[in-house]
Amino acid sequence: MGITIGNYTFDGPLSSTGSLQSRSGVYAILGRNGTGGWAVVDIGESGDLRNRIDGHDREACWNRQTSSSWSVAAYYCDEPTRMRIESALRSQYDPPCGKQ
Repeated sequence: MGITIGNYTFDGPLSSTGSLQSRSGVYAILGRNGTGGWAVVDIGESGDLRNRIDGHDREACWNRQTSSSWSVAAYYCDEPTRMRIESALRSQYDPPCGKQ
């Protein structure tokens, strides 16, 4: 299963972190929009996606932004690539969580 976010095909959306790999990459937190599609709630990057998402410090924001529950999508890549992709996708989507 995959979802296109920007120009990248992410794994997901996944309803739990149990399917995430403990690898470097970019994550997208998604919630359902009014038409049944997906809305980007947050974008981030980590050297270990599974551990980053579990107990994330912005989870309360994700919960406030979604009408039911949030899902996660992952794009696995190395550190320089993940930092570049995170920056580009944050600029493109301007997610409501994780504002600097």
